[in-house]
Amino acid sequence: MALPKIDTPVYELDLPLSKKHIRFRPFLVKEQRNLMMALESDEKETIERNVRQVLQNCTLTENIDIDKLPVVDVEYYFINLRAKSVGEIVENNYICNNEVDGKSCGNKMKVNIDLNDINIENLKENFDIIQITPKISMKLKYPEFSVIEKMSGNENSVETAFGIIANSIEYIFDGD
Repeated sequence: MALPKIDTPVYELDLPLSKKHIRFRPFLVKEQRNLMMALESDEKETIERNVRQVLQNCTLTENIDIDKLPVVDVEYYFINLRAKSVGEIVENNYICNNEVDGKSCGNKMKVNIDLNDINIENLKENFDIIQITPKISMKLKYPEFSVIEKMSGNENSVETAFGIIANSIEYIFDGD
């Protein structure tokens, strides 16, 4: 006799930039443990690798490449995945650093954030074509999630910025 299969709920989400419709399941306890262990390691590469793996594991829609999604879509997806997996409310603690009479306030404040209220705003018509000369232009795209891993080991912020820009060029054209 086979063990019973435990079904997990399936959720759907429309990604704001790529406009892709995805189906996903909540992450499992072992996946949450892996995320927490990666966070404790304090290494960017380990965190990014584990986030990517959890997103790939939880995505039920075929032909979705997490590395090819814009960073904004990946972050939006992860927030929604976390909300459906662990809970919609995140409790954060903040310490007031305002100075009062020469002393730091130090007041501790608890703030509850509802992850379902987080939306991507100001997605107006963007201008993704930059004209360099009267004949030469380039078309840009939003940085993909894979760019984060490529740039994470670089300590030079100028090189990182230029690397992200270079990876965001879709194509260069002259005339038509």
